[in-house]
Amino acid sequence: MGSRYPQRPYSTGERSELADRVVRVNRVAKVVKGGRKFSFSALIVVGDLNGRVGAGIGKAREVTEAIRKGMEVAKRNMITVPMVGTTIPHEVRLKLGSARIMLKPAAPGTGVISGGAMRAVIETAGIKDILTKSHGTNNPINTVRATLAALQQLRTAQQVADLRSREVEQIVGRKLASAYRRAEGGVATTAEPAATPAETKS
Repeated sequence: MGSRYPQRPYSTGERSELADRVVRVNRVAKVVKGGRKFSFSALIVVGDLNGRVGAGIGKAREVTEAIRKGMEVAKRNMITVPMVGTTIPHEVRLKLGSARIMLKPAAPGTGVISGGAMRAVIETAGIKDILTKSHGTNNPINTVRATLAALQQLRTAQQVADLRSREVEQIVGRKLASAYRRAEGGVATTAEPAATPAETKS
């Protein structure tokens, strides 16, 4: 049965060091001998607004309990998102099941160009400038899972250099490496993001 609750992400309002968003609350029914038993499932996204984010699903007979369980699951499954300043290091395209996700870095001041379940993940992760697209499914659970999987594929120029036992300048060039260091230090820059690991030369 479809949810009668708002589909737009909103905060639970609980005091916590982590920001949380209720992406979806859905009422489900189980047919038993005596009739139907109703319960609720809640999809929750939790993040510290500084590069860590996670998602979880909670199920219970009460909405508040389902949300609480979802938050606990999300906190146990948080991932770290590499960032360059206020955006992501490079573009990512991912297909997970029926969901197709595209995440693209944006210049400072662009804002979060996203919506629905993807926006909840992006905002709680602390990313402030990004362009996104989602195709193939409107299911918020699949969209959240695909978005988290795409964020896990991100690598900074320094991480790529460390994997190849090289200096950052050898991977992206001296000029771009300097721009990256300024961005990572919190100084705004409009320099072009580094290439993805697959695009960099060995």
